[in-house]
Amino acid sequence: MPDSGEIAILEADTITKLPPEADGAVVLSGSHGGCYPGYLAARARVRAVVLNDAGGGLDNAGIGSLPLLDALGIAAATVSHLSCRIGNTADMRARGRISHANAAAQAAGVTRGMACAEAAARLRTAPHQRAEPPAIGEVRGEIAVPGGARRILLVDSASLVVPEDVGGIIVTGSHGGLVGGQPAMALRTEGFAAVFHDAGIGIEAAGTRRLPALDARGIAAFTVAAASARIGEARSVFLDGVISATNDAARRLGACPGQRAEAVLRRWAEA
Repeated sequence: MPDSGEIAILEADTITKLPPEADGAVVLSGSHGGCYPGYLAARARVRAVVLNDAGGGLDNAGIGSLPLLDALGIAAATVSHLSCRIGNTADMRARGRISHANAAAQAAGVTRGMACAEAAARLRTAPHQRAEPPAIGEVRGEIAVPGGARRILLVDSASLVVPEDVGGIIVTGSHGGLVGGQPAMALRTEGFAAVFHDAGIGIEAAGTRRLPALDARGIAAFTVAAASARIGEARSVFLDGVISATNDAARRLGACPGQRAEAVLRRWAEA
């Protein structure tokens, strides 16, 4: 194994965009800690990864990557959503505090409450396991609304949004934070409406920061509560989600916290 001081620590605001240099590196990512980000980390051959716990949420989906990676012998940990902004790796490295660590990360000395920067340094000593992860795919789908005026599109990740989704109601499994703090990254097309998971809302309401950014573009948007739906699963956000926060455009269309996402979205699709 190379000297631990030679092992790179890479930052990636989203785990969907890892460079080849991630192979053998410790990766800090602002993405949620669900199963699919864990799969992407393993596929990139990382030495170790630190993600955001997204408030844990329904079925602890926000930390689903930890047991998945433990089974492959890959060290993984999450930072608390209450300690730093989700989607912002610079903030994560500066203020993040570890909330969960799998057995492989604990063996490298990572403990709950540890500063993210210190955890990253310790993870340089983790063994580099080039395991082949079981295939996990993100899904695009559509909800049939007979006679509806608008399509309801389900995308497990906002990275799956395409220009052809313009004018649609786009339900994502992604967190509602701004990736890298960039408003332009709030949504990749001019949808009629967009829905996100609030990732526990977190420090400085980071899990809802896409909402005002989309208001500025005239796009109705809301988040669903972490406790009500599994992050990373658009179908759960649609079927199980309960609204936690809305932007002004969504409020004008009648959405408010406490309502079921499905009922609101079907009404918007039929209007």
